[in-house]
Amino acid sequence: MKNLVILGGGYGGMKILSELLPNNLPEDVKITLVDRVPYHCLKTEYYALAAGTISDKEVRVDFPEHPQLTVKYGEVISIEPQDKKVLMKDDESISYDDLIIGLGCEDKYHNVPGADQFTYSIQSIEKSRKTYSALNNLGPGSVVGIVGAGLSGVELASELSESRSDLNIKLFDRGKHILSAFPDRLSKYVENWFVKHNVEIINNSNITRVEENTLYNNDKPIKCDVIVWTAGIQANKVVQNMDTEKDRSGRLVITPRHHLPNDGNIFILGDCASLPHAPSAQLAEGQAVQIVEVLRKRWNGEEPPAEFPPIKLKGVLGSLGKKQGFGMMADRAITGRVARLLKSGILWLYKFHNG
Repeated sequence: MKNLVILGGGYGGMKILSELLPNNLPEDVKITLVDRVPYHCLKTEYYALAAGTISDKEVRVDFPEHPQLTVKYGEVISIEPQDKKVLMKDDESISYDDLIIGLGCEDKYHNVPGADQFTYSIQSIEKSRKTYSALNNLGPGSVVGIVGAGLSGVELASELSESRSDLNIKLFDRGKHILSAFPDRLSKYVENWFVKHNVEIINNSNITRVEENTLYNNDKPIKCDVIVWTAGIQANKVVQNMDTEKDRSGRLVITPRHHLPNDGNIFILGDCASLPHAPSAQLAEGQAVQIVEVLRKRWNGEEPPAEFPPIKLKGVLGSLGKKQGFGMMADRAITGRVARLLKSGILWLYKFHNG
């Protein structure tokens, strides 16, 4: 039996499984899925889990069951390409014939002293739970500092302000406007929403260091009861430690077939891969479809396509609490109730399809 090992049960890993199971996997191939938790997590909703507006159960989806699928729970510590093995913490190694690395990302602290020690995170379900506990145990009038005003920071700040109007929320952003990757009109719409909901936006921020309950913006101390870091991501540390070509962001350079240039049996998926678009669930799922095509061609003794069409992204949607939203769909900015309903509908369809 050939063993296809998938590291990470995120959006890309789940898409691989849905493309191969239940009926598209050859009888002589088995799949081993490795993840730190025994379920797929809806990472795009961690902001709401941290804000306390949804339950833990609402961000969990069971992995599929199949006779040729084995799910192993544990932490990957390294990959040994020469031996075709994955080394696990406190467990025996896993041998593979083909390996798909979809281990996701972790916070990037940009060498800011104290940021990794004194801030909370929403990059994993474990960290989001800790952030939820810290935020929801705060008393009235407490100050929450959110560093980073990209999609994650904006969604967390809006959700928290709507559910805990008694908190003083400060949103720190490096640029002149929040959501700098979006059109100005959309950024201004979101800024106006924050003004109405008493969230303080601090533009042109430069966080120089963080201490317990204090962050330094342009070297000036600002007291905060809780500080949450949403100011950048980088590839998982296991990927960073691999001895292969990386881009400036530490993600692995891949071929048009999504595998390493020097190893056709190791595919890189999602946040770990160097791609022309910013990491997203859509991008990982698009990769997954193409990786499955490469694998199935090989298993059938056929030559896979030399390259694939560009992955088409449908757009980006963000929440402003439970009733408003914003986003880009087919290069068109949308705001308000429609954007929020679209996001809720897409989430429902995803859970319905995978649940």
